Amino acid sequence: MSATAVAAIEVRDLRFRWSGAQADCLDIVEFTVAPGEAVFLHGPSGSGKSTLLNLLGGVVLPQAGAVRLLGHDLTGLAGAARDRLRADHMGFIFQQFNLVPYLPVLENVLLATRFSARRRDAAASAHGSPAAAARSLLDGLEVGGLLAGQRADTLSVGQQQRVAAARALIGAPEVVIADEPTSALDEALRRAFLGLLTARCRAHGTALVFVSHDRRMAASFDRSVALADINRPQGRSGA
Repeated sequence: MSATAVAAIEVRDLRFRWSGAQADCLDIVEFTVAPGEAVFLHGPSGSGKSTLLNLLGGVVLPQAGAVRLLGHDLTGLAGAARDRLRADHMGFIFQQFNLVPYLPVLENVLLATRFSARRRDAAASAHGSPAAAARSLLDGLEVGGLLAGQRADTLSVGQQQRVAAARALIGAPEVVIADEPTSALDEALRRAFLGLLTARCRAHGTALVFVSHDRRMAASFDRSVALADINRPQGRSGA
């Protein structure tokens, strides 16, 4: 990252402790993700990976330090402002995908544009309409065509995962966070999904933070980071 570029994500002197815990579960001096960079963040279950992702998205706030998204310090913003910043500039792929089961695939993807005028306008500018942008993403992720009209809960696990990725990518957010999204997939589906996701992020210049305990996937990323190498906790209580 050049000296003048604003980091996609920047963490400085962060300390976090869950309510009632006797010690910090996260104590991170520095963690930075450059614009467009794909970072593989790994660590064993219970090491605090999901907690860190919640901090990066401003879902929870640290007791000390700064978490910046595109130069905006999330710790200095009110809850509504953090929600707007996250909706406009960050896409999430959850471990359980968090699709609305009774909605069609296309409508699940478009949910991201319902919550963000910026992403709705970006999708329309690039493809003529948000729906056209959603169909383009679904086609590229191999879940388009007739599948776009099906209820999300009729799809296979691998197909649902790709729909979740399309929802995270629509409107070209600057950052995508993926929290163990391949844990339910076999090796062949895992490789295929990683290839599609990283290619789409690179095509849009989107920074990707992909969290997993499975280090076999690290070769698909620009950089691999062990949480244990950046975290110096006094104790463990994170997810």
